[in-house]
Amino acid sequence: MRGQPAGHSPAPDNPGDRGTGGESPGVRGRMMTRRQFLKRTAGTVIGAGLLTGGYAWQGEPRWLQTVRLELGWKDLPASFDGVRIVHISDIHLGFNKDAGDTRRLVNHIQSVRPDLICFSGDIVDSYAEDMAESVPILAELTAPLGRFAILGNHDYKNTELLAKLWKQAGFRLLRNEHEMVELGGSRIAVAGMEDQLHGEPNPRAALGDIPDDVFTLLLMHEPDYADLIQAYPVRLQLSGHSHGGQIRLPVLGALFTPDGSLKYIDGLYEIGGRGMKLYVNRGFGETYMPIRFLCRPELTVITLRRN
Repeated sequence: MRGQPAGHSPAPDNPGDRGTGGESPGVRGRMMTRRQFLKRTAGTVIGAGLLTGGYAWQGEPRWLQTVRLELGWKDLPASFDGVRIVHISDIHLGFNKDAGDTRRLVNHIQSVRPDLICFSGDIVDSYAEDMAESVPILAELTAPLGRFAILGNHDYKNTELLAKLWKQAGFRLLRNEHEMVELGGSRIAVAGMEDQLHGEPNPRAALGDIPDDVFTLLLMHEPDYADLIQAYPVRLQLSGHSHGGQIRLPVLGALFTPDGSLKYIDGLYEIGGRGMKLYVNRGFGETYMPIRFLCRPELTVITLRRN
C-alpha cells in the first residue's frame, strides 16, 4: 500500500469535521445530552399522565354509554316479545356522584322509553342519606311493567332508610322475594336477592314458589352468584358490582375486580346448558377512586325476544 508523503496528513472528508476533538459542530448540535433526554422523557410522562388523568377523572366518568342488545328464548311468552328492559347499577351516590348525576341518568333512561326498569344494587357508596336528594328525580321515571331494585354490598349501613327511600321513589325493593309481571294474559317473574357479601341471599325464598314453566328474571348484585343459581329455572340474571374493572388496560383488561365478580366481569355470558343468560352492567358510578379508564359507565337496554 502506498503511503502518504512525509509531512502530509490525510485530507478530511468534510471541512466541517475540524471541530474540537474531531467532532463536527453540526453533529454536536444535533446530539441530545443526557440531561436533555431526561427532561424530555419526564415532560412526556408528566404530559401523558395529565392528559390521561384528566380524561380518566373528568372525561370518561361522565361519558355514559348506552348498550343495546336483543336476547331471545323459546319459552318467553309471546306477549313479552319486544319488551324493553333498562338495566342500571352501581350509582354510588355520595362518592363522585350526586343528584345532578342522577338527573342526567334519568334523562337518558326516559329517552329510551323502557317497559321495565331494573336496578341491580349500590345506589349509595356508604350512607343511605346520600340518596334522599335523588328520590324525587328517580320518582319521575316511568315504566308500565314496573320498577324494581335490590341492595348491593355498599347499601347495608341503613337498609331501613334505603327501603323507605326506594318506596318513595316508586321502586319495588326485592329482598329474597319476587313479583309476577303480567302482560297480554301471560306473566313472568321478577325476583331479587339479598347481597352475597353483606346480606343473606336465599334463593329458595326468592325463587321457590315460582313454577318451573314461568320465565324468571333475577336481580343479583354479585355476578359470580350465577354459578350457584343455575340450578333454579332462571332465564336471565342481571348483575353489577364489578364496574367492569373501572380501570382497564389494552390486552390486560380489568386490573382489579372485587370478590363476587372475579369470574364474570362485563357484558353477556351463557351460564350452564339450560339457556340461562347473565348480563353484567359496568355501573354508572365509581368507588374507591373517582376515575374510569377504558371502561365507560353503562346504561343497558335489553329487548326481550321469543325465538
